[in-house]
Amino acid sequence: MAICATAQMDVEWEAGVTANFGKGDLAPYYIASGRGGTVTQPYSALANAAIQHEMDTTRRFSYGFGAEVWTGFASNTTYARYSTERGAFMRNAQHPARAWVQQLYASLKYRSLFATLGAKARHSEVASADLSSGDLIMSGNARPGAGIAGGLVDYRNLPLTKGWVQVSGEISYERLSDGDWLKNHYNYYNNFLTTGYWFHYKQIHFRTRPDKPVVFTIGAQSSCQFAGTQRYYEKGVLVKTVKMPANFKSFFRSIIAGSGGDNPGDQMYVEGNHVGSWDIMLDYKHHSLGTFRAYHQSIWEDGSGIGLQNGFDGLWGLEWRSGHKSLVSGAVLEYIDLTNQSGHIHFSEEVNKDSHIVGGATGSDDYYNNYAYNGYQNRGMSIGSPFVRGTIYNADGYMRYTDNLVRGFHMGIKGYINPRIDYRMLFSYRKAWGTPEHPRTKGIAATCFLVETTARPAWLEGLSLKAQFAFDRGSLLGNNTGALVSITYNGNFNLGKR
Repeated sequence: MAICATAQMDVEWEAGVTANFGKGDLAPYYIASGRGGTVTQPYSALANAAIQHEMDTTRRFSYGFGAEVWTGFASNTTYARYSTERGAFMRNAQHPARAWVQQLYASLKYRSLFATLGAKARHSEVASADLSSGDLIMSGNARPGAGIAGGLVDYRNLPLTKGWVQVSGEISYERLSDGDWLKNHYNYYNNFLTTGYWFHYKQIHFRTRPDKPVVFTIGAQSSCQFAGTQRYYEKGVLVKTVKMPANFKSFFRSIIAGSGGDNPGDQMYVEGNHVGSWDIMLDYKHHSLGTFRAYHQSIWEDGSGIGLQNGFDGLWGLEWRSGHKSLVSGAVLEYIDLTNQSGHIHFSEEVNKDSHIVGGATGSDDYYNNYAYNGYQNRGMSIGSPFVRGTIYNADGYMRYTDNLVRGFHMGIKGYINPRIDYRMLFSYRKAWGTPEHPRTKGIAATCFLVETTARPAWLEGLSLKAQFAFDRGSLLGNNTGALVSITYNGNFNLGKR
């Protein structure tokens, strides 16, 4: 007798409700940051549901898929908008959508390669999701874009190295679909608004054998915003519209930065808003002391930053994990400095032909900002480090970063009160001095704190009860105070049978 069998497919699912409440223009920094832009307002009551099937990395051919949706109510935040009819600024109350798709994707794997279509959240290779201030390039702070991605499945052994060197890599093209958010929050008075652009991301990292006590990792990340339509406003009047092409040349230049055009003004820049980092990590594993990691990200905007001419700028961190459930099971200490930016002077003898100054200076990198795009953000949340204040905080409706000359520190600690109750505490202090183009004469600061506890009761496996309290103090982020509670249930089911 022949027996037919069908392989099982495990599907994980999650459902939850989240409510936050407090005082201030927005949710406190540590409640809003690092969660994909799902909670930003001082008051909200939200429900979410998600399903996921992970690819089986042990099989030659495999597939995966996932979906995540959110819905509910969130309060308003007021922004300024200029009215040409009244010749004055008006109050512009805005809130997040009442329902949205956070993730929706399908993935295929063949041998060591994968391809993903849709919107899928990414996780940093460098910075931990629970204790770090966030990766400088891809932090998980903003909502993911939708597009196509491909690369290597996890780390793969490099030929001829006998497993001593492994490589991981990814490349993607996406649309962030934040045009309506920008149009709704922009002041329509000064500067510009750019919508309909593309987003490109890639990363490559090399590491030594992960089964050894000491593991060294080095690599790079790079992103680019390109194409789209830019509209310039002066005192409430649209004075110029620039359509930036989305052709083969622009897609290629998003990978390898090229000049923006044939006229001298464009030759001063490159096409698109490029931002990237050099990443270095050193891990040490001890059988009784746990795992230690030292890491550094050196951020860059153009050739000067790539050439490490930006001084001490970047993220510097130390991380420790105990490997077991103890009162203190993990800790992170980070220093973030973005005040050099390859120097604050950018001068080109070729462009400034009327000047008597000879030579040039490549500086004023203006991290996360660009002369053609509304900052390195999606729906107001920084795609890079949330440590740099995103455009969602700009109540005046100015859609660029205003304080990327920032320096400060961040610390995080977590542990277990008992095997089913854990806690997490985060604290940071930072001071900002505007931007290289518009520096502040006096710095403004922010002090931020969060305490969180999560209970997973034994009487219902898969249930999580979370409570958070957080506050911000200072003129950089405002004086926001709030609390968040959530109830989440995780489960799984099988499709097919053996």
